[in-house]
Amino acid sequence: MSTRRDFIKQLMAASGIGAVAALGLGLGAARVPAALAGSWYMPDEHGPQERVILAFAASSRVWEDWAGAVNDTIALLARTIANYQPVTVLCRANQLSAARSKCGTSNVEFLALPLDDVWVRDYGGCFVVDGAGGLGLVDFNFNGWGNKQTSANDTRVAGTLSYEMESDYIRSALVGEGGGIEVDGHGTAIITESCWVNGNRNPGMGKAQIEAELKANLGLRKIIWLPGIKDKDITDAHVDFYARFVKPGVVIANLDNDPKSYDYAVTRKHLEILNAATDADGRKLVVHTLPPPLTVRSNQYTRNNPDFAPGYINYLPINGAVIAPQFGDAAADKYCKDLLTKLYPGRVVVQVNIDPIAAGGGGIHCVTKNLPLV
Repeated sequence: MSTRRDFIKQLMAASGIGAVAALGLGLGAARVPAALAGSWYMPDEHGPQERVILAFAASSRVWEDWAGAVNDTIALLARTIANYQPVTVLCRANQLSAARSKCGTSNVEFLALPLDDVWVRDYGGCFVVDGAGGLGLVDFNFNGWGNKQTSANDTRVAGTLSYEMESDYIRSALVGEGGGIEVDGHGTAIITESCWVNGNRNPGMGKAQIEAELKANLGLRKIIWLPGIKDKDITDAHVDFYARFVKPGVVIANLDNDPKSYDYAVTRKHLEILNAATDADGRKLVVHTLPPPLTVRSNQYTRNNPDFAPGYINYLPINGAVIAPQFGDAAADKYCKDLLTKLYPGRVVVQVNIDPIAAGGGGIHCVTKNLPLV
């Protein structure tokens, strides 16, 4: 099976698309050069949200026999999130009926457009605000994680979302993904070198150039660089599987305790860097660790699947709740729920079985995109 973590390109023919999406931006989206977008900044996800966007878009060309189960899991997440705030579900026109049936229509809206896959966090751009009621969206020119998977449709989604969500459209000079960016909403970001300083996305660009562009695009004052690790998964180590801001000055870090895992050494290096780091305001970070489970359910998604990604770090904070995975390791699942309950007071922690999505190397955060409330 060729999944998110496989390096086999999918031979998917581009579906028909209107001129708006073909240009990569909506008719009503103002084109704002990134260099002139100095008033924008990317807010943290712990703040108030307008809605969450998901893509009911698994296809048999990518997921083979698992496509139905992946879409069922997307639908479960949509229904779960809709208990707390509005949801927009993206889907292909020929899947609209199925999406409505499975996702429900209570607090859920639907937007039909051509899509390649489910990872809207990565290809949907990054929403930014100006602190005065303005909303923008930075398009990072998604290229299939360094041309590892065909993305002719998904690369247009950011422009379409900019139009549909009535936000200013800002095109970055960089190529990257939303899952590769973690911010505290107050000028500090955490990203991985393996993802951004990579010739498959930004050839010829050095770390200083990339940092300057990210700061200009997202209103950042400081970037904490983690090394990450190249070529082990299709994302080249997105930060949302390694470190997340709970709020300014507080971080949750992945700490892999399986000595056989390629993440064992790199998560320890990340922890060392984070424990020594300060944010843009000079505060030393408070770092909590959240290890993955040591055991998972035995099923078709986990057995003999090195791509299965049982990471708790890839959770989603929303209004009044935190949506987190559970993997069948009772002690590890409980530790995750207890820690998130402690760190997000006033929010209920809802754990969901996401095995079909994790089988493709992703998680809850990867398949969702939060729209901030402005």
